[in-house]
Amino acid sequence: MTLHDIPALNAALNGIATLFIVTGLVFIKRGNRSAHRACMLAAGAASAVFLAGYVTHKALMRGVHTPFGGEGPIRAIYYTMLLTHIVLAMAIAWLVPRTFALAIKGRHERHRAWARWTLPIWLYVSVTGVLVYFSLYQWWPARP
Repeated sequence: MTLHDIPALNAALNGIATLFIVTGLVFIKRGNRSAHRACMLAAGAASAVFLAGYVTHKALMRGVHTPFGGEGPIRAIYYTMLLTHIVLAMAIAWLVPRTFALAIKGRHERHRAWARWTLPIWLYVSVTGVLVYFSLYQWWPARP
């Protein structure tokens, strides 16, 4: 594995987290708490490994960002998505552990109230993380 493989790995981790989040939601809607818990913990683990990979990549790249190569209206769409992704990702770094803590403590009503906000934001951040990767590296890479 090289430094240049980390973004693809991070996108895969975001995709995995997305699948676990959605599956966990399905399980809790069906009343299967144990399967829900397993899925959400797996999503949390995937997101935590993503975060470690993201920070490591940024540190090794010395903070140099990957330029976006798209032109025209897609550029505005991309940067709007990126801005909302970044802001909400910062919120998720606090919301997910807080929501998990409430569940672990058995405070299920509070957990449910927090999860109504946390889950859609976390899902958005996970999905847009994959879209940011594809936008930067697959669909509109910057030309050297």
